[in-house]
Amino acid sequence: MTDMLIRGGTVVDGTGAPGYPADVRVAGGRIAEIGTGLTAAAGEEVVDASGCYVTPGFIESHTHYDATMWWQPDLDPLPGNGATTVILGNCGFSAAPLSKEQAAQLEMIKIFSFFEDIPLKPFLQNVPWDWEKWSEYKASMARNISLPANYSAFVGHIALRLAAMGVEAWDRAASAEEIARMAELLDDALAAGALGMSDNLHDHDGDDRAIPTLLADDAEFEALFAVMERYPGTSYQVIIDTFMRKTGPASLERLGRLLKGRAVRIQVAGAVPTLEFQKDILPQLQDTMAKLKADGVDIWPGYAHVSPTSTLSLVKSLIFAQSNDYVWHEVVLAETHEEKARLLGDPDWRARARESWDTKAWPHSPMNNPQDLYLLDSENGAGPVGGTLKDFAEARGLHRSDAMAQWILENGTKSTVHMAPFPKDEDLTIQLMLDPKTVGNISDAGAHLQMLCGGGENILLFTKYVREGLLTLEQAIHVKTGKLANFFGLHDTGEIKVGRRADIAVFNLDEVEYRNMEKRFDVPDGDGGTTWRFTRPAAPMRLTLVNGVKTFDGKGYTGARPGEYLVPTAAANDAMASLEAAE
Repeated sequence: MTDMLIRGGTVVDGTGAPGYPADVRVAGGRIAEIGTGLTAAAGEEVVDASGCYVTPGFIESHTHYDATMWWQPDLDPLPGNGATTVILGNCGFSAAPLSKEQAAQLEMIKIFSFFEDIPLKPFLQNVPWDWEKWSEYKASMARNISLPANYSAFVGHIALRLAAMGVEAWDRAASAEEIARMAELLDDALAAGALGMSDNLHDHDGDDRAIPTLLADDAEFEALFAVMERYPGTSYQVIIDTFMRKTGPASLERLGRLLKGRAVRIQVAGAVPTLEFQKDILPQLQDTMAKLKADGVDIWPGYAHVSPTSTLSLVKSLIFAQSNDYVWHEVVLAETHEEKARLLGDPDWRARARESWDTKAWPHSPMNNPQDLYLLDSENGAGPVGGTLKDFAEARGLHRSDAMAQWILENGTKSTVHMAPFPKDEDLTIQLMLDPKTVGNISDAGAHLQMLCGGGENILLFTKYVREGLLTLEQAIHVKTGKLANFFGLHDTGEIKVGRRADIAVFNLDEVEYRNMEKRFDVPDGDGGTTWRFTRPAAPMRLTLVNGVKTFDGKGYTGARPGEYLVPTAAANDAMASLEAAE
């Protein structure tokens, strides 16, 4: 930790207020002074921020580093893209609590591995699993790992359910005794500083089984919400299905009924979907949202500013299963590349695969949009590379499924096929950004590493939305700093104010770019070798500080890991109080 004076920059403080010229003094890991013409003290490092903005460090509001941070503790590429806080435990998936039963422990790990596309073997080998309760998990993180960003985490409803019910969590509603155990485990987590409870009313697994939380009855939810009410400042985060089976409208209505009259803040991913193929359910969801707000439910839609893309990989991908195509998913599950190639060439498998794409896969899935699937990444360079699957199928006179199987056979089973971004309603996305009660900067960083990167997508707020005049810089900074810190109850960060943690980003707007993804072969495969993931180069920042320590110095990651666990607080700061008064 070095005391320093960041001099000559324009401070954008994270509240949404206009930027202003000022120097910022950092001492003891905190923001010590803000003013103009400050004089450097003896021994104080001076950082020239001329032509730069000095802002709060960026909060990654939706990540899945819960597993990957254990074998990739540098959190690449976050430091070079200004991130200083990561939120873990989203979508109902958390690493704790754990059942005492080994079979249920493995089931929880396998669920996490499948749904977030995280390799299973390093999950088993690199994570210590020396806990049962969430409070013990938090202590293990502090004891065993250090990160270049602060972090905070939800406890997942899926983990609570498996810990209390064992493998039967997949099959039935919980008994009164099991619900009481879940409530006890949730209370342990919230008392230890969990952000709240995350949930999943969306997913089905690779065998088309509904995720365990979809079997929870109203009594289970009511008991868990009653625990949450005892911990002001925590929140309930849930993902509903607006993407596949489109059960989201019914889920939102149910949650609204259960939360009406309760002092529980809820963040719903998918409550206001922005993709064009979701327009059929958007009016119903918007009507429900309006009713819930009128009923006093403290509801915050979560949204991503980046349209989802799909990279179809045979190494590790849930895209086929999540598209309701379980035949191609068989190839993903095949343990060796020789077996994958054998399946792709098998006439019987090909017939079943054609039928699956024609009759099972969702209409908006990659399988049914070959004009948007690009043959970009060949393992051996055989090609053709750059065209679409539709072009290749027509040139060969093949069904689109056969065409993809043939292209992969010719180019190697480690090749990938890339889908163009789903068409998105940009006007609605901007409305969500400007809405004072929304949660943005959702990226899924740390998951789906062979499908997307996630990290660095925050820079798109500058390179697209600010540069094109869709947002002011102050609005863009607020979206991913002060607004999020206040929502999560992390009132010690997120704004440039005296006394706050010195979590700071310094950058020149003309220098930062939204970098392309690139492959990096640094993920342990569990067999003594490595496999690949997508990452992207730094924006870059001129400087990223976490608790007053440089994690990025303008040239590269410094290797410092000063991150600490941040506990949410119930006390709203001035910005939140002003927001609520305005509403």
